[in-house]
Amino acid sequence: MKRILVTGGAGFVGSHLCERLLNEGNEVICLDNYFTGTKKNIVHLMDNPYFELVRHDVTHTYFAEVDEIYNLACPASPVHYQYNPIKTIKTSVVGAVNMLGLAKRVKAKILQASTSEVYGDPQVHPQTEDYWGHVNPIGIRSCYDEGKRCAETLFMDYHLQNKVVIKIIRIFNTYGPNMNPNDGRVVSNFIMQALRGENITIFGDGLQTRSFQYVDDLVEGMIRMMDSEPDFLGPVNLGNPNEFTMLELAETIIKLTGSSSKLIFMPLPQDDPKQRQPDISLAKEKLNGWEPNIQLEKGLLKTIHYFKELIKEEEGVKP
Repeated sequence: MKRILVTGGAGFVGSHLCERLLNEGNEVICLDNYFTGTKKNIVHLMDNPYFELVRHDVTHTYFAEVDEIYNLACPASPVHYQYNPIKTIKTSVVGAVNMLGLAKRVKAKILQASTSEVYGDPQVHPQTEDYWGHVNPIGIRSCYDEGKRCAETLFMDYHLQNKVVIKIIRIFNTYGPNMNPNDGRVVSNFIMQALRGENITIFGDGLQTRSFQYVDDLVEGMIRMMDSEPDFLGPVNLGNPNEFTMLELAETIIKLTGSSSKLIFMPLPQDDPKQRQPDISLAKEKLNGWEPNIQLEKGLLKTIHYFKELIKEEEGVKP
């Protein structure tokens, strides 16, 4: 049994990770300040004697004797990270310093959940880990993009200077149950609009592309990365290389929900990437052949079911 700290553990990805780690027989400390996470995501884990929930903000120091740290704490959707951009960059940078300091003191292995946003609006397609990115340092997305880039720098410097054992992953668009229905991400937006019979809002011409991975595939990749060879630090892309336009995604969700929603088009937000697709060759090579197993329609059906139940709860309908 390992004692594992998950920062941002009550969030979308963190809650799935906590559950998986508990199921594998570990002791898990879930750290969250509930800015975007919610107790609803992890309440079903509270009866497990090996699960501990701590309300804490990673911009303040924290101490616990742990073997591994998964550093996921940071709002990850534009709506949330742009709400308080200074807080966002402090969470990425100061949070990284605090967690790396903890890893150094207790000799824990630590994984940084970085992001495909470090590539910005890429001029290379698909994106490989050796691409340095095309990022606006003073745009509305910079608090997140540059915060995550700086966190990667800190992780590498703590490794080089202090011999901290680090792992860095770059997460591409991920979806699934426990997503916040109001987080402004395209999958949750489209599903909620379709289920409510509202117009589906597409920004730009809808031809910009994303690659969507189901959360269970991501969690599998994260655990394999943590357990990978000590000399493999990353960064490594974790995402689904199957690329879809926003129009294709919207039409698929309308079909799967049986919705009568119509498509409406709005101006593209500043610095919104036109293309995003991971090259996962490195992950396949270093993480025991890891690649996504759950393709879009299957994952969307699971996610639609989750949001349907949420809407029933909102309307006071008993399951």
